[in-house]
Amino acid sequence: MPRVVYNTATTLNGFIATADHSLDWLFAVPGAAEAESAFPAFLETIGAIIMGSSTYEWILRHEEMLDHPERWVYGSRAAWVFSSREQPLIPGAPIRIVSGPVAGAWAAIAESAGEKDVWVVGGGDLAGQFADAGHLDEVRLSLAPVALDGGMPVLPRTLLADRLSLVSAERQGQFAELRFAVRA
Repeated sequence: MPRVVYNTATTLNGFIATADHSLDWLFAVPGAAEAESAFPAFLETIGAIIMGSSTYEWILRHEEMLDHPERWVYGSRAAWVFSSREQPLIPGAPIRIVSGPVAGAWAAIAESAGEKDVWVVGGGDLAGQFADAGHLDEVRLSLAPVALDGGMPVLPRTLLADRLSLVSAERQGQFAELRFAVRA
């Protein structure tokens, strides 16, 4: 059974995006390229990716994916987009649009990941749904030296210390990468 890892960047006060889903704050952090240097190794451990509709729509807009499908950085990994509305598909990308509870799609997601992990790209509520279903195994936060006055929370759930334990903390440029194991 694959592990599910929620890996995201967050502000000091726990936001992964502004209220209008902007990530401009993230790209303005000096040293972001250094922090991203570990990304290719992380991606090699991933067999399937999961994202919500807001994350998917941001990727479509920000990377102009419908006009430039070659910008799809996830390769041939199965991509699952949880959405309650219709979404355009990126030509050539192995994307499946699903709706409903995480538990209903879990068996197919796990199968598509093979022997590798599943990465919850975003957002926080979707990661919380995996936690609610008992399928979230690890939370990796790249903590940025930024504070926002509001936005999209990193994990809008109550998870107490009996379910979370710190595995590691290390510096990656201007970011602190914190890894937590999650117990069901």
